[in-house]
Order: sequence, then C-alpha cells, then structure tokens
Amino acid sequence: MSIFKSVKDRASVLTQRALHLGGDFSHPISDDGDTPDYVDPETQLQHHDYENLPHVDFWGPDRPTTTFIDADSGFITASTEGNGSLPDNFNVYRIYEDRASRMGDEPLYTFKVGGEWMSKTANETLADIRAVAKGLIHMGFRKGDGCAFMCHTSYDWDVFDAALLAVGGVLATVYDTDSAEQIRNIVDNSDATLLVVETKDMLKKTELAKRDCPTLKTVMCLENGAIDELKVYGRQVSDRQLDERIASVGLHDLCSIVYTSGSTSAPKGVEMTHAHYCATATNLPDYMPDLLHDKKNRVLLFLPQAHSFARAINYICVASNIHIYIANGIKTLTGDLKVARPHIMIVVPRVLEKVYNAASQKAGNGPKGRVFAASVVAAQKYMQELSERGQASRFATMRRNAFDPLVYAQIRDVLGGCARWIVTGGAPLDPELMAFFRGAGVPVYEGYGLTETTAPCAFNPIGVPYHQGSVGIPFPGFELRIGDGNEIQVKGTAVFPRYHKNEEQTEASFTDDGWYATGDLGRLDDDGFLYIIGRKKDLIITAGGKNVSPGPMEEVIQRCPLVSQALVLGDKRPFISALITLDPDALRAWLAKKGLDADMTMEDAAVNPVVRAEVQKWVDQANEGVSRAESVRKFIILPEEFSQKNGLMTASMKIIRPKVIKRYTELLNTQMYTKRNPAEKMQ
Repeated sequence: MSIFKSVKDRASVLTQRALHLGGDFSHPISDDGDTPDYVDPETQLQHHDYENLPHVDFWGPDRPTTTFIDADSGFITASTEGNGSLPDNFNVYRIYEDRASRMGDEPLYTFKVGGEWMSKTANETLADIRAVAKGLIHMGFRKGDGCAFMCHTSYDWDVFDAALLAVGGVLATVYDTDSAEQIRNIVDNSDATLLVVETKDMLKKTELAKRDCPTLKTVMCLENGAIDELKVYGRQVSDRQLDERIASVGLHDLCSIVYTSGSTSAPKGVEMTHAHYCATATNLPDYMPDLLHDKKNRVLLFLPQAHSFARAINYICVASNIHIYIANGIKTLTGDLKVARPHIMIVVPRVLEKVYNAASQKAGNGPKGRVFAASVVAAQKYMQELSERGQASRFATMRRNAFDPLVYAQIRDVLGGCARWIVTGGAPLDPELMAFFRGAGVPVYEGYGLTETTAPCAFNPIGVPYHQGSVGIPFPGFELRIGDGNEIQVKGTAVFPRYHKNEEQTEASFTDDGWYATGDLGRLDDDGFLYIIGRKKDLIITAGGKNVSPGPMEEVIQRCPLVSQALVLGDKRPFISALITLDPDALRAWLAKKGLDADMTMEDAAVNPVVRAEVQKWVDQANEGVSRAESVRKFIILPEEFSQKNGLMTASMKIIRPKVIKRYTELLNTQMYTKRNPAEKMQ
C-alpha cells in the first residue's frame, strides 16, 4: 500500500467519523470499560473544595453571582442578584406603556401581513392594546375572568395577550396544535368564560368545549374579525374607564394559567402572576445592557408563545430597547432570517440540529466533505481546550481560524450573519453540537428553565467563560441548590405558587423549607455553573437493579445522520433497549449516496439491513464504556417519527415517554422483550 493511499484511507475514515459527530470528537461518555455512561446520582460530586466557598463572580453590572454552602440545609447553593422589588401597582401592561414612553415612534414589532412585512411602533402597539382592552370591558369581561387563547406566535397574539392582562383577565394558554379534547380540558380547568381561537379550522375544534364547559359564554375567532370587532365595541369605553381598570390590576394578581406540555405526566395548570413575568422581563435588560439596551439590535421570534419560554422572551424584549421581528413559523424561518438578520434568537435544539445536518449534507462525502469534517473537529478541539484550560493553544486557534472563511462564515450567514446571542432551551442540546457551533463562531448559549419558573432560571450570558455541558449560572433573582439525591431545587420571585386546582401536586412539588423541587438532577461547580445530569422520572431501573439515565445514550445514538429520535428503555425489564426513528430527508440523501433505492418506504427502510447496520454503529458507540448490563442490547427502528400529530411529542418538542411506551406496548412485549421458554432457559 502506498503512503498516499494509506493517508487517503485514514483521512476518509476520520472524515466519516467526524461527519457523524463520532470518532475524533470528544464524546460525553467515558472510554473506561468499567465506567457507565450515565451519571450515578449517589456518586456525583457537587463541589470541588469547600475552602473555595463562598465564591463571588460579577458577570453582570453590579449583580454578583455567589456560590456557597447553605448553613441550614448543608446544600451547595448559587444565587444571582436581581433588581429590587417592583411597585405593587406594576403589571404586564406597564411594560408596553413604558416602552411607548421611551421609544414611542420607533418600531417595536415587524411581522408579515398577507406575505408583506410591516412594522408597528411602540405607540401604535399600545394603541392597539388599549383598543382591544376597551372592547373586552364593553363585552362585560371582568377582572379575574378567564380566557382560553389558541393562536400561533403573531402580532395579534401579543396584542390580545397584553389587552386581556391589562383588564385583569386570566389567560389560559392553548397550543395552536392542541386537539378538541385538550381545548375542552383547558377551558374546563381554567373556568374560562371566553374562548378565542385564531383560525376557522381551530374554531371547528371548539364544539366539545361549548358542549361540556358550563362557564364558557363566548367563542371568538380572529380570522373572522374578532380583533376588529373588539375595537369597534371599545369605542364606547372611555380612556378613564380603561385606566381605572388597569390601575386595579396589581403585581400579585393572577394573570395566566400556563399548561405544562406534559412530557412525563398529564398537563398541569401553572398559576402565574404579573410579578412572575414582570420580574423576568425587567431583570434581564439591566443585566445585559450592552445587548438589550442597544436599539440597533434585532430579535427574531418564532417559538409558540403558549409556552412560557417564548412568552417570557417577548416581555423581556418589550422591556428592552431592541426591535422584535416575528416569523411565520419554522417553515419560513430560512427566508425570515435573511430579512430580520437577528442579533438575538431563541431556539430549540432541533433547529440547530437541522442547520448542522443541512451543512453536512451540502458538503457531501467528497473533498468538500473532508473539509467540513476537519472543520468540525477543529471547532470542537478549540472549544475543548478553551473549556479545560481557559485558553486554546496556538495550534488549535490557527487550525480553527483556517476554516472560518471556508465553512464557519457560511453557517453564520445562514443564521442571518449578525447573531450575538442565540439561546437554546426547551430540551437539552448535545454538548458536542454546542462545541461545534461555538467553535464556529456561532454564539449559541444554553439555558435551563421550566414553566414553573417562568422559563429561564439558569442561563449563560454573553461574556461568561465557556463551560462545556453547562446550562449556566442562576438567572437574576434566582437561587439554585442541589438537594437530596442531586435534585435541582429553585427559589425566586418568578417561581410559581401553585398548580391550578391541584393541591396534591402543589404540595408534592415543594420542599419543607419552600424550594421548588424540579425533578431534574444536576450539579453545581464552585463558580455557580449548573450542569444537568438526568431526570428523576426518566431514570431506568432494570430488573437486575441497575440504575440508568437514558439521556447520554440517546444523545450518542441521535448523532447518527439517519436518526431523528432515540428513546432508550428498560425500566423493570431484563435489559436495556431502544426505539429509534429515522429522519426522512437525511435518509433519502444517504440512500442515494449508497446507490440504494432513495424512494423506498419508511417501512422498508426500518427493516433494511444496510440502514440497520449504519444505526448499529451508533448504538455500539453509545455502548462503549459500559458494562453489558447497562448497554443497549436490542433496538427497533420505527417507520414513523414521534410527533405532535401522533401525540408522542409535546409542543415544546419533548418526547412523551409514557405515551410512546403505551403506544408500542405490544411491539415491546412481542418483539423487543420476547419470553424465553423453559428449555431455552436451561441451555
């Protein structure tokens, strides 16, 4: 074999492995054969050295983040100082009013109407809010009345939401993808007197609610002109009447019931007051003034505002000075990015995965593919050194810089070319994918939060040192601690008080000393950075007594370019298994490159030996470094993805584990876990 061919073959191997986020990458699993690739909550260290605590850092102007051992509980705790208390008469409406007083004639929102972009200034937005609020008063909507609202993220969503809250209403969020039964349940649980939907198709789903919910009096549809109708009614209400109503709405009044997306249990109604949203909205601009007080900066919003994450971000943006662009949704995101060219984006991991996969497929397996593969490795190694040593070596820096004009700049251009802060949340982002984007100069920062914490309770602000795998420091105004069993526990102004009409769940969700018990497992380092290591309800206890956290193994399997989703199973079963779905677009391209039938059905692909062999490589990687008892011994490829449409994913793109298990119970019992007969057992 010639030297040239040897080098070429070695490069091809490295290229293939790098393209799949494997091989030359630094995996978040150990290479030690005796070390499982899940985190054992009983052995995970929570701090490095008591002598270093308390420890104080200033990542925001005059806002210390302090890490310490709490004297009463003995738990490691971190807190970030927020703003002082807000006035008792402050409410969500005041955020819009304040924006109009500061920047009234400058654009606040830019959005599409009939395919054309248009803008509304802060004054125009406030006028629309007031006009709709007056209409609600005229139709008899009282302070404390409930309204269920079903609408995709849009300017109308923001105006109606602010108007309803201005008159003291309680908005119950309904995802634009929810079913008729889900609408009925939310209307019933929230005691809504008003149900507002966006489209005529949504209106067809309201029959169950109208039939079964005794409190429901009125149903309105935006597509049928509900906003204009309310504005016409509102002409009969004076400014004085409206201002008196707004003045009656206090900081601690209930303003919303947000229904959790229910990835591990049935949805619960989280009660939110104006204080929760207002504290979150006003804290962040003062913590990151260079970014959020610069009116030249733009943000692009597209996530569903029925989710606390997107809704809280909208309020934060209104409380700042930045210009808000509203996309029509993920389908139009590529074109919307070219128009908005955002400095700030709020995304879920799936968006970033799509960007990476598109770049990988565009590069292919030839010379461009080799360049892309090498660039991925260069970015990851650069960030690995930065994380471990605080500074990358000269070689790593030069290698990374060499790929910037060839690869990284193109990826940044796809995202608009101006990004300064891309926040990902809603689900964990693969640390290796994060390292690639950060190394490529794409400013992706991970955060952590729940509906119960008004979304963000931990985040990575611009300027903090890169800590690979960390979701950041406490959000301003929050305290985080690691309690018994490594559970993440939270305290702060923006933590919810209770679940609506569910005292049993409320009581179970708080510790005896008043901290919200998230059910997530984590650790804090001495600098106050939080790391998520698992979830209590996802822990698998095999029939043999092995405790396995499936998350890390699922991450590795999902790095396979053909795989869309992986769900590792095995609770109370004899061994660990996995249900795996395929990415149709990636599959077609891969089949064509392999000279196989790119038009084969998903059913055929699921059992195709070549496809299974490719997926097996990634299952094997997930099994590296674990004992046989902890490894995925068997997997089944499913012909369809988990989705909202088939009821197996939440609106925030989390797989609903119990529903998947229930749907595929027969498959698991007859094909995955087949019973052995006595004769086989004796052999």
